[in-house]
Amino acid sequence: MEPSEQLTSTRESVSSPTAEPGEGKNAGGQKGRPQKGWAGFLGFCRELVELVVVTLVLLIAIRWALAEARYIPSSSMEPTLQIQDRLLVEKISGHLQKPIHRGDILVFYPPPIELGGQELSNDPLSVLGRLTGLPFLPYEPAFIKRVIGLPGDHIRIQKGIGVFINGELLDESGYTKERPAYNLELLGDIGGRSSTGELIRPYGDSKAPIIVPPGHLFMMGDNRNNSEDSHVWGFLDQKRVIGRACLLFWRFLEPPPFPRVLDENN
Repeated sequence: MEPSEQLTSTRESVSSPTAEPGEGKNAGGQKGRPQKGWAGFLGFCRELVELVVVTLVLLIAIRWALAEARYIPSSSMEPTLQIQDRLLVEKISGHLQKPIHRGDILVFYPPPIELGGQELSNDPLSVLGRLTGLPFLPYEPAFIKRVIGLPGDHIRIQKGIGVFINGELLDESGYTKERPAYNLELLGDIGGRSSTGELIRPYGDSKAPIIVPPGHLFMMGDNRNNSEDSHVWGFLDQKRVIGRACLLFWRFLEPPPFPRVLDENN
């Protein structure tokens, strides 16, 4: 960024031995002053605007093309991810259209039914908030869950046992907190309380089997009995995926308790 030029006033008087009384003064009788202060202020404002614009452009480019940072606000992904964990969500694989695999942890905007039917807002401030993630702009909640069902998969959940994919029990011993405390056999079984507290049943009383449609995913939290996921709001459109969790870079750890010091007088 180039430094601003300092402009001097052409009305600045130059004293000379032959100057007549009153020369070099303005109409108010005050000596003319250089306009350096005003020009410097304008230059500062220009540089400030340029700095803000460049920062926003870089922020949007990095956040859209490469990655963004997110934090975990709930316990739905315990024990894998804990409350207040900070992680990096990468976007490159999505732009390269790399296939999503079962077991991937994705960050996404939940279906509208989970948010009381409200779709993502397209007003300028909301769009800028999604692009930059700046805290003073409108915020739209995002979820983080694990991919359990891929397009074409037949999903069935048996209480106290686990998740069956195409008739086979899925081995989730490496990441789940506990086994599910509910059954899920048919589309009509999907439902529950949304994040707004509303009781939802996205597929009504449908007796159809739970088969993931093309372009959609079946998402679940590792904390199966404390997670608002696909067993509540149904399938996730892949167009709502923000990115994949790739790096946990900060975790709050409780300091170890100090041993109790015995009072020598007792």
